[in-house]
Order: sequence, then C-alpha cells, then structure tokens
Amino acid sequence: MQRIIKDGQVIDETWHLLPKDVTLDGLSNCDDLIVPFQLWIDHAHALKARDGGLGIWLDSDEAVEEIADDLEHFKVIALNFPAFTDGRHYSSARLLRDRYGYKGEIRAIGDVLRDQLFYMRRCGFDAFAVRADRDPYDALQGLNDFTVTYQSAADEALPLFRRRQG
Repeated sequence: MQRIIKDGQVIDETWHLLPKDVTLDGLSNCDDLIVPFQLWIDHAHALKARDGGLGIWLDSDEAVEEIADDLEHFKVIALNFPAFTDGRHYSSARLLRDRYGYKGEIRAIGDVLRDQLFYMRRCGFDAFAVRADRDPYDALQGLNDFTVTYQSAADEALPLFRRRQG
C-alpha cells in the first residue's frame, strides 16, 4: 500500500487513483476514487451518483478553470506533476485556494520530490504522493526546510513586514 503525506504526517493511502484510460465499466460504487479529468467530462452525472468519495486529477495541461463550477463534488483534487521541472500546478493550487475558495484536499501527484514540498504547501497543497522510489518520511522533513517566509501565500496572508508591525 502506498503511503502519502497529508496534513504534516505520513498516512496510508485510502483513495484509488484511476489511470487515464479507465472506463466506467467495473468501477466500484463505494470505493473512494480519484478520476481523470476526461472521465469526469464524459460521465459526470454517473460519477456524482456513486456512493463512494469522489476526487479528480488534472494533468499539467488541464486547467482548474474547467472544473471551477463542479468543485463541491470533489473531496480531493490531485494535480499531476509529470516532471520535476513542470511547475504549472503551483498556480493551479493557488487558484483553487484563493480564487475559488476550495477547502478540500489538494494533492500533488507524479514527480513529487522533497525539495518541492515546502513551496507546494505555501501554494495550497495539503497532501503529497511522493515518487514511489522516494521515502515519504524523508520527504516529510522538506515541509520544515525553512522557518521564516517573507511573501504572502496561501498558507500566510500577510508578508513578513506586516506580521512584524504588531
């Protein structure tokens, strides 16, 4: 069983991340599923009728604006990082938190490494599925790489100079 980092601790994964080529045939009615964007587009009505939890995952070329009207249906939004160097979903997480007010879980999936976790959390991520060849306990330490932040972000509304004026 895969282990993920969620809310600052390593836990067992309970959600099933479905591949892009999945169809509705044979999907469990009661499991918690994270479905690919295209399956949601094609079968939203049927997916909403399921008893299990529903999440969605977006590739880096799929925009959060496309699901903005449906956010209340998702307990988890997983944002895929196909490569360490592809940072487009940092903006996606920030949009979900700040523009759309999404309060559910935002999870980083794909090529997720320790060095990214601190910055991802600042953008609004609260769960991380680190690469399978990496130790999630080691990666967890990446959340504490820095003790002071200067800029405002999803995790701190005020910049440092405003916090120090008090």
